[in-house]
Amino acid sequence: MPTFLPLYPLPSPCVDQMESSNSSTSVSLKLLVDTKNRRVLFAEASKEVVDFLFTLLSLPISTVIRLLTKNGMVGCLGKLYESVEELNDAYLQPNLNKDSLLKPQSTVAGANILHLTYNDSTAKKFYVCDYCNRNISNRSGVMCQNGNCRPYNRSITTEVTYVAPPEAAGVASSEEGYVKGVVTYMIMDNLEVKPMSTISSITVLNKFNIREVGALEEKVVSLGMEEGLKLLKASLECNAVLTKTFLGSKA
Repeated sequence: MPTFLPLYPLPSPCVDQMESSNSSTSVSLKLLVDTKNRRVLFAEASKEVVDFLFTLLSLPISTVIRLLTKNGMVGCLGKLYESVEELNDAYLQPNLNKDSLLKPQSTVAGANILHLTYNDSTAKKFYVCDYCNRNISNRSGVMCQNGNCRPYNRSITTEVTYVAPPEAAGVASSEEGYVKGVVTYMIMDNLEVKPMSTISSITVLNKFNIREVGALEEKVVSLGMEEGLKLLKASLECNAVLTKTFLGSKA
């Protein structure tokens, strides 16, 4: 393992900035690039970037397919998605809506930084049978299964308001998303995420056998919708995700 040079100036904390417009939102992150081998060693990022990455884990597979387009999807899942799109409603169960498969709902408040699921994020709606007031459904028009209603084919049609449960005592937070913004985070080329520290920086440089400090370069990049989709696609194809997304190198 090489000896780390003590005079190497560690990267200064990255301040991620949100740039908002009517059509796009982006966050910035700082890459530490090994110019000799043309690869990203790691990125220095804030809570917003990590929230975006963790949001990728919550995306339903059909949302991923739709975002990447069916032809750009790895493997044959795009064909499966297309099959559902083209299947005549006559072959579906009467209580099934195609959107439950093709456009499922999924987000955590404040974590959808790049609005990857903006078409899917609608308010929760529930309906109750106004005859028995016992059975509830998330779709209007479903036949009530209560013993007193079923013989008369009574439908569940009355909309009711969903009330979210209160925050548990002692765990309320003013921050949304997944992680806290109390530290800067280190994101490896393979998307491994950990809190940033001097020790972790030294460990990475030793791990990659970095001997020439002059070959290292800091590069600030923006993560917007376009880069977010490239990152999502690269994460399904290789382990050098940051390198492929921001340097254009093939892994």
